[in-house]
Amino acid sequence: MTNRIHTSQNEFHLDDKEQYILYEKFKLSGKKSKSVFLRKLILYGYIYDVDYSFPREYNTELGRINSRLNQIAKRINSTNHVYQEDMDEVKEWMKRPYSCNIVYKSAKK
Repeated sequence: MTNRIHTSQNEFHLDDKEQYILYEKFKLSGKKSKSVFLRKLILYGYIYDVDYSFPREYNTELGRINSRLNQIAKRINSTNHVYQEDMDEVKEWMKRPYSCNIVYKSAKK
């Protein structure tokens, strides 16, 4: 207990229904401990969960495109020739993240 940051302890009582509601909200919050959940709820009045799956997938797709572009650039630098099929492929790749961005913006509204 000497290394704890939060040294003050508070106690409150709940009936069974309140305890159930608190436990369900705690599970939905995704917090690791009930103490962290209650502290954030009391101090800030709300707890929200941000879904970062779209930006993560978007970033992964951009990384794939970047890798492919680097491979094409390396081939162009080594052969000193630009192939039309490479250019068509690059144009197609560039459409993909842009179309994802349009879908994301329309979903946010």
